[in-house]
Amino acid sequence: MIKLLGAVLILFAGTMIGFQQAARLAARPRQLRQLAHALQRLETEIGYGHTPLPEALERTAEAVPEPLAELFRDTADRVQGPEGLTFRESWEQAMTSGWGLTALRQTEQSVMLRLGSTLGISDKEDQLKHIHLALLQLKAEEDTAREDQSRYEKMWKSLGVLIAVLVVILMV
Repeated sequence: MIKLLGAVLILFAGTMIGFQQAARLAARPRQLRQLAHALQRLETEIGYGHTPLPEALERTAEAVPEPLAELFRDTADRVQGPEGLTFRESWEQAMTSGWGLTALRQTEQSVMLRLGSTLGISDKEDQLKHIHLALLQLKAEEDTAREDQSRYEKMWKSLGVLIAVLVVILMV
């Protein structure tokens, strides 16, 4: 009876691990789309609204779901905070501290860090060009993420179950 209960728990745990990895693969393209939407919103705020950068970041955070909203909100808070950080320092700290909460990878983080090094230090047209470049790079990453999802999502689900079955067989 205890072996049967142990086998069921192992099967359940293995299946959940596989499904969790598959869900993480599915979350990456969705979050890349949301990040691109956020940058388009930021582009609109800067280009057409002539909104100051901290306020534009707060408005962008309101339009994007978590955990991405936290990145923009944290940057705005750090810029307006009493520490007296520059925009670039605020952006880098927010991106590095909050990135672990997302399903995004290092390549997307480097795109965002490069963007942050140019925002706030140049004229409006230059900032819009850099945002547009970041959008193009994120679009390429989104295409790659979709390919990875279609290629590996089903594999992770099956692998979780199969490894759990192997462990159960080895137990018996």
